[in-house]
Amino acid sequence: MPRHPYRRLRPAKSDLPEVGISEEGNIRSLHLGSDTIQSSMNLDHPAELVLSYSRAMMGWLLFAEETPKHITQIGLGGGSFARWIDSYLPDTKQTAVDINPQVIAVARSLFELPFEGVNFEIVEADGAEYIKVFRHNTDAVLVDGFDGEQIIDALVEEPFFQDCRHALSPDGVFVTNWWSGDKRYHRFIERLLNVFEGRVLELPAESHGNMAVMAFQSSPKEQNLDKLKKRAEKLSGQYGLDFKRMLSDLKANNPNNGKHFYL
Repeated sequence: MPRHPYRRLRPAKSDLPEVGISEEGNIRSLHLGSDTIQSSMNLDHPAELVLSYSRAMMGWLLFAEETPKHITQIGLGGGSFARWIDSYLPDTKQTAVDINPQVIAVARSLFELPFEGVNFEIVEADGAEYIKVFRHNTDAVLVDGFDGEQIIDALVEEPFFQDCRHALSPDGVFVTNWWSGDKRYHRFIERLLNVFEGRVLELPAESHGNMAVMAFQSSPKEQNLDKLKKRAEKLSGQYGLDFKRMLSDLKANNPNNGKHFYL
């Protein structure tokens, strides 16, 4: 199938980046103001997490003792997480927040989002403000907020991390996608370590320098690497993601004594 080049869908509104789409083979991608791919969907298997960073961002499930009741997404993009959660965690309610009405409109029309109802809602709002409505009643906050060039400043500040911690349930987890090559990356990590009292893990994506960073409201109940390895084998089959590789990379990139993490 021929490649359809990146193209604009409509003029940009205010100072928000314009939305575009491209298609190559059976992969449809969403762009924000540039040819950088923000989100991709396999037209033959819409629930698949096509981009490696999105797969890495589900690594926190290794430490989840129960199926999450509610997940909040800051940054809808092309709805990759929404489709995956709808398919693999069908009993989990999810709220996706996006500030850009164009993104929401394009995702609804071209990216096969789940039915909007009791289990899935989209909110047009500033995610950094909207997260304040939660009071320890969302189990995961997934943050993927880029403006087409770099991460949005409000989503890497300590007040935002504090608001996310306040939003999370007692065993909740904050997960974000950062670019490891960003010269501010270590500053972001330090802020997150400060807010979450050191309970932070870094999981590199399989490609492109993206890093899935997860911060835990409380210490995970299971930190034994042998037991996590057994859990990874089970979850790999259950969710169709390579949790064994994720665990290996978590071990290589975070403090541990070869038997336990230190969280």
